[in-house]
Amino acid sequence: MKVTLLVPTLNEIDGMKEIMPKVKREWVDQILVVDGQSTDGTADYAKEQGYDVVIQKKKGMRHAYMESLPHVKGDVILTFSPDGNSIPELIPECINKMKEDDYDMVIVSRYAEGAKSYDDDAITSFGNWLFTTFISLIHGHRYTDAMVIYRAYRTSLIQELDLDKDDSYTTAEKLFGTVISWEPLLSIRAAKRKLKLVDIPGDEPAREGGERKLQVIRWGGAYMFQVFREIFCWK
Repeated sequence: MKVTLLVPTLNEIDGMKEIMPKVKREWVDQILVVDGQSTDGTADYAKEQGYDVVIQKKKGMRHAYMESLPHVKGDVILTFSPDGNSIPELIPECINKMKEDDYDMVIVSRYAEGAKSYDDDAITSFGNWLFTTFISLIHGHRYTDAMVIYRAYRTSLIQELDLDKDDSYTTAEKLFGTVISWEPLLSIRAAKRKLKLVDIPGDEPAREGGERKLQVIRWGGAYMFQVFREIFCWK
């Protein structure tokens, strides 16, 4: 099983310098940085470290993932935030869990028993609870953290779950005037397909520099639209 560590960045130079040296190269087969046109030297730093680097043409997390796909070498993608929110030392545990019982997806959960988010505020904490609860109740898998970026999953799921199709997102994005990511939809459709899924606990530390890109109202509205749309759409 080959693993690509996929690292999306946008002006994350402080986090990259603090966090990425803690990621041991032997843990994964490829480190792929997809950069959203940073202006602080993030992409240059990544190239200096010898990582594979893709510069996004379109802005937004979904486009970061879409544009990185032709460059992914792994059978498994492990998405990782270099801003300090993802603990590097949990990478081997996440990968070993995938191998242990042939899981389709392993989520490093901020809300599983024994874990805690130190980056949440009252709004984001409630939002994560709300979305995770609705996704779990409506779509049939009991998640503890359906939204988090820190997760490993079979690369083939992207096509199997139509995550690479623009029409999986465009209605929600047009309604709320934004570009969203695919973690919530991945959680929803994996649950609907009754895939083999598991959460492992993992703290979410506070950010290391950079700016928070969260669009609370727009993303919240778009994701909630997807949660209910998926009751009637897709297979």
